[in-house]
Amino acid sequence: MGQESKEPCKKEACNIQACLSKNNFLPQKCLKVIELLDSCCSRCDYNSTHCASLSGLLKQNSKLRDSAK
Repeated sequence: MGQESKEPCKKEACNIQACLSKNNFLPQKCLKVIELLDSCCSRCDYNSTHCASLSGLLKQNSKLRDSAK
């Protein structure tokens, strides 16, 4: 039987790290994975250590989306 992670959203946080590393740490290249982490954190009521840094990413993410309009 598969064991659920004790830390929700770990996979999503790792995906962001991988995406940023692959894209010279340009968050605008990783908007999709950032949104996936936000969705995960929302589902677990931000009850994960991986959601702590999310507020900064989301602020940056919304600025990037606004500037793209």
